[in-house]
Amino acid sequence: MAKGESGRIVLEVDPELKKTLYSVLAHEQQTLKDWFVDKAQKHIEEKKNELIKSFLKVNDEI
Repeated sequence: MAKGESGRIVLEVDPELKKTLYSVLAHEQQTLKDWFVDKAQKHIEEKKNELIKSFLKVNDEI
């Protein structure tokens, strides 16, 4: 998977999924970019917390 330095993310998805997602987001008055950034930030925060807990557990075992 290519990882360039720009801020662009390019995905290839099923056309029906794309159509449905855009419909849902339009109904919610939300852009794909805003939706993606929100989901990505939440996912990163969740994983950060899991990593911190896992490091703390390892430290407790040492």
